[in-house]
Amino acid sequence: MTSEADEQPGHEASSAPSRAAADDRTSRRRAAALAGHAGDGASARRLLADPDSGVRATALRALARAGAVTVDDIAARAVDLDPEVRRAAAEVIAADNGAVVLEDPAPPALLGGLLTDPDPTVVEVAAWACGEWVGRMVEAGFALPAPDLVAALGHVTLHHDDALCREAAVAALGAIGDDDALPVILAATFDKATVRRRAVIALAPFDGDEVTAALERARADRDWQVRQAAEDLLLDEGDLG
Repeated sequence: MTSEADEQPGHEASSAPSRAAADDRTSRRRAAALAGHAGDGASARRLLADPDSGVRATALRALARAGAVTVDDIAARAVDLDPEVRRAAAEVIAADNGAVVLEDPAPPALLGGLLTDPDPTVVEVAAWACGEWVGRMVEAGFALPAPDLVAALGHVTLHHDDALCREAAVAALGAIGDDDALPVILAATFDKATVRRRAVIALAPFDGDEVTAALERARADRDWQVRQAAEDLLLDEGDLG
């Protein structure tokens, strides 16, 4: 059964501009990606201001791949109106591409800001990026970042409405391994099962009576994955008989 609109001459043609616009966006996004693989930072940079958010996000990643991204580029996209671009900013900070200077204090500050983003998907990626960034810093022999970043991750772990954000944040705290994060990680072992599981794993860098008690309690958790994570850690410590 056809509608009146379908019977109107030119109805099919009316959708042509939208298809053409979509094809053009796809073409620009492909061009941005190819520029990154080709090391063509100039072409990637030209697409950073594209009207389409997908093109902007791809251009930022491409600029990083080309080794031409700057902290100012990332900072500008960290406040983009579209969450896809803000997520890309966090990903670029985390990426081990040699494009971002590890000792620069700006990237951790940008990640701290992204942890307060109104879009939970941005917060989740930013939390993951914190763990990746700090891991790279530790491997390179740099000191841990300012306590503000640990505090921001702690706030997400304890207070964010989205469980995926809380999972990512507590996992990042475990990757960082800062002693100040231990009370937050212990508190997260009382959260919902998916967060509890991440929190138990995040206890791996820590020791002490509180940690052992939390792991022993987790061995009796109603979620089998929480129990397994706790038993694995206790086995590593030689505490299981």
